[in-house]
Amino acid sequence: MNVQHILLDDNNAEHRELSIYRTGKLNRVRLQDSSYNIYSSIEIDAHDYAAFFHYGFPEALNQLPFLSESGHGLDSWDEAFLHNSTLPAMNRIIDEHLTSINTEHDEIILLGWQDQPVGVAYLRKIEPARFLAFLKTLRQFVAESEKEGYDMEFIL
Repeated sequence: MNVQHILLDDNNAEHRELSIYRTGKLNRVRLQDSSYNIYSSIEIDAHDYAAFFHYGFPEALNQLPFLSESGHGLDSWDEAFLHNSTLPAMNRIIDEHLTSINTEHDEIILLGWQDQPVGVAYLRKIEPARFLAFLKTLRQFVAESEKEGYDMEFIL
């Protein structure tokens, strides 16, 4: 079988239109609000989204009691909510899981593949330093949310 590969490029509009090109968002919300309000957000770009899953952060964070429609906790197909009281534990888990990241070299990861109409493997370059900068921003966002009494909504 002849398989082609595509190394996703964030600057290529055609790549950004592919269904495998995924991004996310974290919102500050209040679960007790009678209406749905977003008080602040941070975006998760396609690089950090892929790195978040590659390094196993959803699995590590699923120790926490996420509320989700599917009941699967934090996964890539459902929005999930995390109560304010668990946000300090979230940052502790992130801190503990940081040791799994090899900061010495970039990685090329397989995002997915297709067989038809031709075999194509979709790849992405992961830059650990860039992802660590995102985690620093995420940790700060979570700490501020906890301090200000907000809950978190994950849209992945």
